[in-house]
Amino acid sequence: MYFIKELRTAKKLSQAELAQRSGVSRATIAYLETHNDARTSTGTLLKIAKALDCKVSDIFVA
Repeated sequence: MYFIKELRTAKKLSQAELAQRSGVSRATIAYLETHNDARTSTGTLLKIAKALDCKVSDIFVA
């Protein structure tokens, strides 16, 4: 499970805005936000983390 939605909403970004900033599709972002068992590549997580101005480790549930 990821904290992408929480990080995104804290920055007041829509899924579309995060998609544009990260270069990751909005559908992928929506999938990662809604599926507890979602899997993705390290590259995708790096792009999302950079767009959210955080570390990849911040995206993961502790």
